Amino acid sequence: MTDKHFCLDDSPWFRMVELGEVTSTNDFLKAYRPLEERRITLVTAEHQTAGRGAGQNRWESQPGQNLLFSLLVHPRHIPAHRMFVLSEVLALAIREALNYQISIFNFQLKIKWPNDIYYGDRKLCGMLIENELRGQTVECSILGVGININQTEFKSPIMGGFRGAPISLAQILGCEVERRFVLEAIMEHFTRYYEWTEQGRFDELHEMYLANLYRRDELHRFCDAGGEFLGTIVDVEPTGHLIIVDEASDRRRYAFKEVEYIIKEK
Repeated sequence: MTDKHFCLDDSPWFRMVELGEVTSTNDFLKAYRPLEERRITLVTAEHQTAGRGAGQNRWESQPGQNLLFSLLVHPRHIPAHRMFVLSEVLALAIREALNYQISIFNFQLKIKWPNDIYYGDRKLCGMLIENELRGQTVECSILGVGININQTEFKSPIMGGFRGAPISLAQILGCEVERRFVLEAIMEHFTRYYEWTEQGRFDELHEMYLANLYRRDELHRFCDAGGEFLGTIVDVEPTGHLIIVDEASDRRRYAFKEVEYIIKEK
């Protein structure tokens, strides 16, 4: 944890909007028109009626149990070809904040490419990042997050054998968790790593991301358009492309949604 405690109060560079029910916090920010631009805008919701994951996925969350929020930033200092660094910043911030919560178990959370947070083979957090480009820069980014905090029952524990069953902090710790404390810790880490992007420390963030990557340098089963195969994750390019070396020693390069991890329930 950093020495300075993050405060969620509004300031000239930060604003927080707290909602009860909304379709999704990402949708809210798409229509959001503030009188003046803030460096970071945080929107939280107690319940989302149409919470979204990547692609056609839906995020399951019981009202008032979890952390559902989105961040609006204007990272014009980040070149379009390096915009994946925002995904790395958010994933690292959330992994670090949540890992602190479970440190008593001496267990390290991992980042599943591109930006889910996993406890073992189970999903603790998912993200949906939407960027708006202007020329060669990122004009604005909406970073949507869903974190399982106190929910203990899930209707859809696993989907097709490809995604890990969900798990919450309460299930890991055996007790309820104060959500606001977790949110403050996430924002504390996010603002620090976001400052690193403003300082041009892209490579340093990328190396930290790789060091915490789920199933890196391990042989596992995957599935792409050609079917199932055995392979080893060896790298993620700064552009966000995943590199897997298969059993024939061929390098396979994937964009988001082009390959699936096969995760079997134990």
